[in-house]
Amino acid sequence: MIDNITVVVFCLLLLISYMRTSTSLDSLSVNQYIKDGETLVSANGTFEMGFFSPGNSKGRYLGMWYKNLTPFTVLWVANRETPVNNNSGGVLKLNQNGVLVILNGANNTVWSSNISNKGGVTVVNNSTTAQLLDTGNLVLKIGPENILWQSFDYPCDILLPGMKLGWNLLTGSWNGRAFTGYPIQPLKQQQKFEFVMTDKEVYHRYEIIDKSLICVYRLTLSGNLEALVWTNHTNSMDGNIAKCECLKGYVPKNPDQWNISYWSSGCFPKMKSICGNNNTSGFLKYKEMKLPDTSSSWYNKTMNLVECQKLCLKNCSCTAYANTDIRNGGSGCLLWFDDVFDMRLYEQWGQDLYIRVPSEPDHVSVDIPGSKDNWMMHNKAVLIIVGFFTFTCIIIFIRRLASRVYGLLLFPKWQVYSRLRKEDMDLPVFDFSILVKASNNFSSVNKLGEGGFGPVYKGTLVDGKEVAIKRHSKVSDQGLEEFKNEIALIAKLQHRNLVNLLGCCIHKEEMLLLYEYMPNKSLDYFIFDETRSKLLVWTHRSNIIAGIARGLLYLHQDSRLKIIHRDMKTSNILLDAHMNPKISDFGLARTFRGDQVEAKTKKMVGTYGYMPPEYAVHGRYSMKSDVFSFGVIVLEIISGNKIKRFYDPEHSLNLLGHAWRLWIENMPMELLDTDLLDMCISSEVIRCIHVGLLCVQQKPGDRPDMSSVILMLNGEKLLPQPKAPGFYTGNGSTETISPSSNQMSATNFVGR
Repeated sequence: MIDNITVVVFCLLLLISYMRTSTSLDSLSVNQYIKDGETLVSANGTFEMGFFSPGNSKGRYLGMWYKNLTPFTVLWVANRETPVNNNSGGVLKLNQNGVLVILNGANNTVWSSNISNKGGVTVVNNSTTAQLLDTGNLVLKIGPENILWQSFDYPCDILLPGMKLGWNLLTGSWNGRAFTGYPIQPLKQQQKFEFVMTDKEVYHRYEIIDKSLICVYRLTLSGNLEALVWTNHTNSMDGNIAKCECLKGYVPKNPDQWNISYWSSGCFPKMKSICGNNNTSGFLKYKEMKLPDTSSSWYNKTMNLVECQKLCLKNCSCTAYANTDIRNGGSGCLLWFDDVFDMRLYEQWGQDLYIRVPSEPDHVSVDIPGSKDNWMMHNKAVLIIVGFFTFTCIIIFIRRLASRVYGLLLFPKWQVYSRLRKEDMDLPVFDFSILVKASNNFSSVNKLGEGGFGPVYKGTLVDGKEVAIKRHSKVSDQGLEEFKNEIALIAKLQHRNLVNLLGCCIHKEEMLLLYEYMPNKSLDYFIFDETRSKLLVWTHRSNIIAGIARGLLYLHQDSRLKIIHRDMKTSNILLDAHMNPKISDFGLARTFRGDQVEAKTKKMVGTYGYMPPEYAVHGRYSMKSDVFSFGVIVLEIISGNKIKRFYDPEHSLNLLGHAWRLWIENMPMELLDTDLLDMCISSEVIRCIHVGLLCVQQKPGDRPDMSSVILMLNGEKLLPQPKAPGFYTGNGSTETISPSSNQMSATNFVGR
């Protein structure tokens, strides 16, 4: 009987212990705890805290994460240097001294909050609580206000909304709205930033304006700060290729290096001195600039911009100035001395920067605020010339943009579309309410994916026809121009390997395009997924390669317009129910005249990794640009590896370099996706690899055109030996690999 009573009491104690450490708790009182396998959950259910093991680690760590969010992302770790043994398990406890501790299986402390009082507040054992707040902050407090310790003061690699980042007086150029060196445009529109500098503390923090958006910042192992965003409206943030130019009045220090896009030597003034007895230096105003490095700068919060300029003119070492705060018309003075570094053009998110330059006879675009300055009074002739040229530039600017102003400002978007429709094509126009109903109010359940223009949703029209609806995103860098371009080009194209445009819709600020629905989504959805890639057998992949080639040949040669796509990549290759490829997304495409071979642009668009060298570095594009992108796609399809993710650390090579090395070492089949080894014809695989390498050669003139590519793929044309590809090393340079003496001959692998 006693034994039975003992058992019952023991079971009751276990039940009480379980109830006390239930996952529904958001706080712990003194002597309460949670064991490994149990969790704390914030009151709003957003955050959860418990023990976990990262990857293949055998240690257990106390961490905090978003409760119902995938992928699983740990936001904060307590015992990051002292894990608990996986076999013994761990316990998080608020001990009798009011200190949070983690105990291992031997009841030894491996981590603690290490605070018993703060700010003169004495900890009373039973009045101390530990709580996981709705912000993700684990706090140790007495009562509702007196916080003794908080996890926000000890961040790991993640910066959460509300966290303070500070105690460093060299935190960068804060202009009252944001750090000018932090150009994440789509996210800035959804966030509120704060920079506080007082006698007691200096810190930066951010808050989320759109509560449907989840965004944190993580410090990577390489020292980069990256944003992690969970949202239904995430914008694609593909990297851009940098281009350097010298400022007016400055020339490259090393022109030879500059001409081959090696810019590290920088620029220097045309005139050796910008100071002296005859001080005729002035300032050029550069708009939308990321401010230079502030390690050699000086600031004053009370001075205005005119006073700032005068002060800079008095010092021969002063090279530039700007406002410290751009709010409310601007205030404060920030001066730079000697050389300036790390200036960049950040459209929409930069600010005005005044660079000091010597005045020359042909250098008249000097912009100095404060018309009463002595310098300006003695240079009336310069001002007259400036006024004349300014007036001329305004007239030219207005005339060039007349059609755009007429379309965008004087008329609604539907009238712009109406003129476009009458002029270029007959395209069905859908009512916005129909598309709202078809997509279930653009439900996240219906979302198929997202590109540079915006998200794409599956829709079902009233007649039961399934469509794909591309909706413009407000945070997209693309807009009406790309919308019109897509309509004007793709509506005129008819080919089985091009996606079919069914109609469009413009409603107030909404711009939408309707396409035929592709049940198998895009190519990258399959080949870069470990499970789905197994469904793409060699016959499918070979058919996809041939279909893309036929589609490009039609664009380049067989359609009534010669079209350069400029954004060929796996995500823009859609797959129908039979896995047939269809090229999509013509928003960045351009047309060529019949005799035109090449064009040049200052605004590079597209996706890094698929860009050829001549476009990424010099802005030149042609049909051979699409050929290069096609070659990258071919090598991705064969290997199952993504160009932007693959890296061979042993040889410091990316995917192109890896394929090239295997080719010149007579091992081309090692490039093939291992899932295909038992179900492919090796001669076909090698022929495709050969064609892919010919397409990604460094020089455009060495690459075949698409008509030759199709003949090569069909085995109807001999293949020349490929030369080294462009951008094939790990760091993006084009260093040459010395081919082995046992070089392959094209005739060894061409199927007959």
